[in-house]
Amino acid sequence: MPSRLLSIEVTRPQAGHVRLRLTGELDFDTAPELIAAAAQLRRDGYEQFEVDLNAVTLCDSSGLSAFVVIHRSGTGPIRLTGVSRQLQQLLDRTGLAELLAVDPGTATVDGSQAAG
Repeated sequence: MPSRLLSIEVTRPQAGHVRLRLTGELDFDTAPELIAAAAQLRRDGYEQFEVDLNAVTLCDSSGLSAFVVIHRSGTGPIRLTGVSRQLQQLLDRTGLAELLAVDPGTATVDGSQAAG
């Protein structure tokens, strides 16, 4: 049963490239949903993943783990976009910023996401 805490919008801008726009919370309860969606897309032949995190309100260690699982499950890159200042700090502290391609969001001074 899909979680009401996370929605995943999938777009396919070009062959082999997929964009997942996440909205809501990426945590222990919802990370398996992201992993399952990515696994199905890998089976469908998509290798380059862009994960848009602009609308993610929470990302815990399970969310970070999901990014690693997705990264390791394929041969193409995974790029995180719209990364908040807080999530960027977690990625930096855990060393995941060096493993994954990360495009920071446009965070405001108070740490919230600016409209863009």
